[in-house]
Amino acid sequence: MAELYPLLAQCAIVAAAFKVLLFPAYKSTDFEVHRNWLAITHSLPVKEWYYEKTSEWTLDYPPFFAAFEWLMSQAATHVDPAMLVVKNLHYDSWETVYFQRATVILTELILVFALSRFVKSASPWNKQAAHVASLSILLSPGLFIIDHIHFQYNGFMYGVLILSIVLARKQSTMLLSGILFAALLCFKHIYLYLALAYFVYLGRAYCLDPKNVLRPRFGNILKLGVSVIGVFGVSFGPFVQWGQLFQLKDRLFPFSRGLCHAYWAPNIWAMYSFTDRALIPLAPRLGLSVNTDALNSVTRGLVGDTSFAILPEITSGQTFILTFVFQLIPLMKLWLRPDWDTFLGALTLCGYASFLFGWHVHEKAVLLIIIPFSLIALKDRRYFSAFRPLAVAGHVSLFPLLFTAAEFPLKTVYTVFWLILFLFVFDRVAPVPERPRIFVFDRLALLYLTFAIPLIVYCSLVHQLIFGFERLQFLPLMFMSSYCALGVVGSWIGFMVVYFTA
Repeated sequence: MAELYPLLAQCAIVAAAFKVLLFPAYKSTDFEVHRNWLAITHSLPVKEWYYEKTSEWTLDYPPFFAAFEWLMSQAATHVDPAMLVVKNLHYDSWETVYFQRATVILTELILVFALSRFVKSASPWNKQAAHVASLSILLSPGLFIIDHIHFQYNGFMYGVLILSIVLARKQSTMLLSGILFAALLCFKHIYLYLALAYFVYLGRAYCLDPKNVLRPRFGNILKLGVSVIGVFGVSFGPFVQWGQLFQLKDRLFPFSRGLCHAYWAPNIWAMYSFTDRALIPLAPRLGLSVNTDALNSVTRGLVGDTSFAILPEITSGQTFILTFVFQLIPLMKLWLRPDWDTFLGALTLCGYASFLFGWHVHEKAVLLIIIPFSLIALKDRRYFSAFRPLAVAGHVSLFPLLFTAAEFPLKTVYTVFWLILFLFVFDRVAPVPERPRIFVFDRLALLYLTFAIPLIVYCSLVHQLIFGFERLQFLPLMFMSSYCALGVVGSWIGFMVVYFTA
């Protein structure tokens, strides 16, 4: 046990104590979102949950998460009943704040349990690497920033995802893995981005004979099909019966929102937007036409349509096709080699494709890549080399979520400390690969990290000192998102090379 020190439980206790100290910290509109959902699910009949619109933060998560909010509201009524009144918009008594913050910490115990199962499932010679990877996820700056300051319940749901991934490791528990993932989809539909990888893996490894794809296992097909349909039936069945399915569709999939989210996720479209902005002053010399109505669209802080002044507009259909194509490429290998390591690699690449090419992607969705990738980042140094720029770019890209001065030292010091500690430990633990490293970008990773430091300083401090808080507000965000996008895209290309040469 000495080599697995410190224990997951010990780190979880220390981390929880630290997170309690953050209860009075900045909280985003997501705090009010979840308080409002507590009120809706507690005060109104189920039939009215997805029609209530007193607040602009309407219920837009699937029914299992709504039921999760209802369950928490049963405890909330004993803490401060006023938080459960739908008309009490922006209500944030100290009892409400402490209750909601505490529920994030308590529900994160599922993540601790899932990570402990992951370590136990690892082979003896990979136990230490699994333990280090688990600690990196448990203490992740992403979960720290998004859940415990900004406010969400990602730790709980990623715990369910990791548990499902671990159960997919053995033939005897694949059915339970599929059931758990189906339940996860009914908690938060963003995990649809990973659904194709599950569909191919379970279909190939559980529903078909591993040695002969033309020999289906009808018993397994029946069990998996009935189980998954049953989960979705429990979740969505009542709303289908009430004729509310289209109402749920409109709430869960608001395609009327623009291509880019307000905070510019570091993906292909951030780079596309940056290129569009860079071309504006060059347009007269190059003879390019300028759409003057679009000049201010990508600088707005509210959700809305994003238009481009120079480059062609991007439609939701185009993003869907790109996402599907770049998910299909790694899934072909998974179909031909349906083992657990390939499944985890394909799952990670599906996360990359959806994040890089998806429509209205939130910056928080980068965890869909970082967390699955963390589970295999220590397989050898080639994997770690692809993971390193993602770890830096993905976590730094979350900084704009916390824009208040008080949280600047918290997010910066914690993230930098995590990066130094875990990237150093990862470098020590990752074994030398059997195959040669052939991707050039990993040699430039240190240079990329070096330039990230002055960029953070400029975007967080220097820009305001030079231009003030009112002028050119979009510049720091554009620089940060575009630079981080370079890291994420470079990491994606590097991991594609590793995945297909492994």
